[in-house]
Amino acid sequence: MKLLIASDIHGSAYWCGKMLDRFASSGAERLLLLGDLLYHGPRNDLPKGYDPKEVTKMLNAIADKLICVRGNCDSEVDQMVLEFPIMADYAYICIGEQRIFATHGHLFSPEEPPKLGNNDILISGHTHITYDKSVGNLRCINPGSVSLPKDDTRHSCVICDDGKFTFINLEE
Repeated sequence: MKLLIASDIHGSAYWCGKMLDRFASSGAERLLLLGDLLYHGPRNDLPKGYDPKEVTKMLNAIADKLICVRGNCDSEVDQMVLEFPIMADYAYICIGEQRIFATHGHLFSPEEPPKLGNNDILISGHTHITYDKSVGNLRCINPGSVSLPKDDTRHSCVICDDGKFTFINLEE
């Protein structure tokens, strides 16, 4: 299965559009969203094109293709306008022999990982910083942020194609 994995849209219709364009052109079967979809959060500036109502429409239009987990800025009020579930703290996705543990990153992270096996992968967002690193025997991947990248990283997401992960710069 081919997935596009993204996190931290934070209500930006501009960057959500860029991400959805990349999803459409990638040939991915599903879009895995790692939370923080609509609200920008109290510690962040408003992202370019901040329009949570428009992001809601954009994502609801492809609800049948989404797998989502809850971020620390997502709430039950957000769930009321979204036509797909976002309230789970994590999701397991199996691709061949690999098991992916997908979470936002505020409850589980490379520093506080869940119990996983040696071939499992932890995918989380939250920090807005891209990485692909090993922590002990665990591979940890962060797609960065669609709308509010930090530490000189780019607006980004990740393609997972049969267990191979490729970072995508949404600015290109």
